[in-house]
Amino acid sequence: MEETPTTILDLLSNQLVLRQISPYIPTKDVISLSATSRNLRQLVNNAPEAFQYLDLSPIKSATIDASPIDSGGISWRAERMDEALTEDEFYCGPLRGIFSRLGRQHVLEYVHTLILDGLSVPADLVREIIAEDRFNVKILSVRQCKHLNERKLNQVLRYAVRPSRSEGTPKLRGLYFFGPKDAPTNVLSRMISIREEKQRIARSGVTSSEGAQIGAAWSQVTDDGLANRSEYAEDQLYREVGRIMKTPVSDWGATLAKCKGLITFDAVLCRGPRHDPHAGSNYLPPALATISLKARGCQSCGTCPEGPAIFGESPETDLPLLAPPPIHSTRVRTAQRPSPISTSTSGHHRMPSLIMRCEDCLRGRWCERCNKWWCENCYSEPVSRASEPPQALDSAALMDLMGPNPGLVGQVKVLFNVCVESCLRSEILPVVDGMWG
Repeated sequence: MEETPTTILDLLSNQLVLRQISPYIPTKDVISLSATSRNLRQLVNNAPEAFQYLDLSPIKSATIDASPIDSGGISWRAERMDEALTEDEFYCGPLRGIFSRLGRQHVLEYVHTLILDGLSVPADLVREIIAEDRFNVKILSVRQCKHLNERKLNQVLRYAVRPSRSEGTPKLRGLYFFGPKDAPTNVLSRMISIREEKQRIARSGVTSSEGAQIGAAWSQVTDDGLANRSEYAEDQLYREVGRIMKTPVSDWGATLAKCKGLITFDAVLCRGPRHDPHAGSNYLPPALATISLKARGCQSCGTCPEGPAIFGESPETDLPLLAPPPIHSTRVRTAQRPSPISTSTSGHHRMPSLIMRCEDCLRGRWCERCNKWWCENCYSEPVSRASEPPQALDSAALMDLMGPNPGLVGQVKVLFNVCVESCLRSEILPVVDGMWG
């Protein structure tokens, strides 16, 4: 009996295969595939794996049309003629239309990871995604979204985690908001280009076969994707030093504190000792950690009073979500896991350390130029010199701070937001010498 060839329907009917490849296929192509036959449409619409990861950021119909009022063509645009239409309702239109169509196809409930980066996403729409039963989103990304009022978003999140909330809510477990959106990539086109390039190079032997080239291309794409994720995550948070984000205008610190243990963000709270309620007059309210410090820690003791955050050792609430969002998992732990780093020649690996602080905790103890800093246990800012405004320090006072008396040099570590030991000396001393002629 002659065996029938394997069809794409047979291949996609395997749930494991469909779950692995569906996130790499653009949403538009998935819908187009389902329109080719009744069997494929039933398979796609009835398979939770096909829409568990949904990226709407490249969809043209999800963007706002800023052209003059038109005559229709898309149902939500007809509402532009209604004078009672609010601004948020107008900007919610495209995505609400997409969600409505997915709801009619009974696939909206299967979406667990939703990417809306760069689209028009008002806070009211975020509230619907978090609160309404038709959504089951666990990971939501709204990075660099337009028309998203931060203050209203804070209110939405605080209401979602209120003590009187229903049991089992909120369903949302992770929110990407603070980081930049990911660069668009087309994985399938990269697979094809890599395969063609390898076929041109290798024309003989078993490695030139089409199957081997496809496998090699897929391996290359997978390796590139992991490398890009590792590079982004570690460079941005674990290895890069300095300001990684602007100080937010809204009170995000209080919001993250209320969401602690319920919703995880791609940012963390500062854990400096001044945020301890027992800090007395030095107490600071919860604040976002916007400055990433060198993993080696304080210049004197090599660590920090609160201890560095390390994956697998520190509580999950001390670790941020890493970009890009995972495509095959909705677990917060998976999104927080950095790539391990090698410990020199031994071949062993360890998780990198993360030390981050808010700007208030680092004022007067962090050099913005070389990123050296001194912790609270190793350095207490002297009142005499540090309390004086910069304009009150004359050239003689500067010379006292920079030497030749080593006792005075050790009193003030940071002045003018740069370290006295090296950066201030290199910038100010030539000027002072020139003034003295």
